[in-house]
Formats: sequence, C-alpha cells, structure tokens
Amino acid sequence: MGVAALALLLCCGGGTVALVGLIVTGAEAIDEQARIAVGDYFEAVSQQDFGAAYDMLCAEAQRRESASEFARRLATEPEITAYEVGQVSVTSRIVVPVEVDYARGGEDTLRVSLNQDTGTGELEVCGVEG
Repeated sequence: MGVAALALLLCCGGGTVALVGLIVTGAEAIDEQARIAVGDYFEAVSQQDFGAAYDMLCAEAQRRESASEFARRLATEPEITAYEVGQVSVTSRIVVPVEVDYARGGEDTLRVSLNQDTGTGELEVCGVEG
C-alpha cells in the first residue's frame, strides 16, 4: 500500500510540476511574441514604413481605418526616433507599454493593446493609446 501511495504521489506531483511548467512556458511565449510584435510595429513606424505597420494591425483596427487613412494620420504625428518596449501585461487583454522619443524633442509612454489572430495565432497591434 505504501508503494502505491508513493507512486500516486509521484504521478500527481509530477503532473502538477508539469502543469506549472506549461503555464510558465506559455506566459514566457506570450511575453516574447508580444514584445516582438510591438517591436516590429514600432520599427516600421519609426522607419516611416506605414504600409508594413498597417499590415501588423488586427482586422478590427484595419476596419476602423483604411491603409491610406492610417498612413496620412501617422505622417502628421510626431516622428518617433527611438523606442523601448516595456513589460507585457496580460489580464483580460495583452497590453505593452512603449517609451518613445520624438524627433522634435520630448518623450511619451504609449500603451499598445494586442489581439491574437485566430487564423495564424500571431499577435497583432489592435490599438495604441498615449
């Protein structure tokens, strides 16, 4: 009976450890994917490659604004010369703060919300608030 209890404990304990490992690994994967998506988006914006930046938007954001409207709007906003992606926050949505420096001087903290594309599984920029 003691051997069976030990075997059960090892199996259940191992399962718990594996589950915790999967949760941690999943969170790290989301964090990495979010940081890459936001970094790629801000790299495109800072290079004024508005077409590439538009392609990184979620379908909802693309419905709100056409590619030409998006490009016109970004062309009138202050030019971003540098950016630093902050720590990913995952609650009911994924939000990433980004510290930006502007060519005209000054800096700001923008909050980027991300959604997962249901077709590809990739994270896409769905909004930038500042």
